[in-house]
Amino acid sequence: MNQLKLFIELTRLKRPIGYMLLFWPCAWGLTLAYDFSKNLDIYLFYLILFFLGSVLMRSAGCIINDILDRKFDKKVFRTKDRPIASGKISVIIGLFYAGILCFLALIVLINFNLFTILIALASMPLAFTYPLMKRYTYWPQLFLGVTFNYGLILGWTSINGEISLIPIIFYLGAIFWTLGYDTIYGFQDIKDDEIIGLKSTSIKFKSNPHMFLRFCYLIFSLSLIIIGYLMELNKFYFIVLLLVFFQMFYLQLKKLKMNIPSSCLNTFKSNNILGLLIFVSLILGNY
Repeated sequence: MNQLKLFIELTRLKRPIGYMLLFWPCAWGLTLAYDFSKNLDIYLFYLILFFLGSVLMRSAGCIINDILDRKFDKKVFRTKDRPIASGKISVIIGLFYAGILCFLALIVLINFNLFTILIALASMPLAFTYPLMKRYTYWPQLFLGVTFNYGLILGWTSINGEISLIPIIFYLGAIFWTLGYDTIYGFQDIKDDEIIGLKSTSIKFKSNPHMFLRFCYLIFSLSLIIIGYLMELNKFYFIVLLLVFFQMFYLQLKKLKMNIPSSCLNTFKSNNILGLLIFVSLILGNY
């Protein structure tokens, strides 16, 4: 039971925000591509597969992140008690767990078409090198955006079997969404990160973070509008988008207090609601 508790702590399974932020882009791409005049069985089956894949890959990613960052985690107050940083779980055991999780994710992946399988496998180097980026660049959040929103492309190709301009526009916009919310998240550790020499967009834009965040969310908002226009989605899509914009620019940015870690964390977590709202807008817009 103790090992099980450590495994759950290691994989952050009690913190669903991580795998939900990985899942929503998958659900968006799938929903955007699917023809809802057809039987919903395939749609629901793929939706479940993407959810399972998100949980498995996020859990494996957390382990790899903790292994690579174990020396830094010991020096940061928020992360010093993580199982690998604190020595409760060894690196070897951590790699074993990550291997099992990746194998299970592969079982999920082979249920899709060949093109989706191949481009998903091509993204693996991105997924497992992201933790290293904070050592070399102030833009690790950009790499996270490229990785975390890759599922949007996979959702689209799982139905269409090819990539077109529409999912690419959506994908690029979603990268800015991640760039914004992870910059907010990074403000929790900004003091410790500066002391130990790690880099982030939180540090780069600490003098005027709201301007940078507004820019990121504006790009994302424009991509949502363009997608609705190109896909000829109905009025319900745009009506729900008004709630999305209100959530982003008022409930998140207007009320955000960068100097209070709990405010940063709560704002970051609220992006789960944002993901759900966009998901609902796409479903309603397709009917």
